[in-house]
Amino acid sequence: MHCNSCGLLIDDELEELAGVRSATTDVRAGRSVVRLEEGADVDPAVLVAAVEAAGDYTARTAG
Repeated sequence: MHCNSCGLLIDDELEELAGVRSATTDVRAGRSVVRLEEGADVDPAVLVAAVEAAGDYTARTAG
């Protein structure tokens, strides 16, 4: 990620997913925090795929 626009693109992709309540990307830290709807069962691989679909980004889940 190079700028705040990158973070906004990633947030938009993540927030379009079913079960995602919100996403906040910190460009400086290179991290996104995803908050899920209560009871949502979202496969982490789907979150990673959404980040990568937002542009030329790679992603992984944190431990």
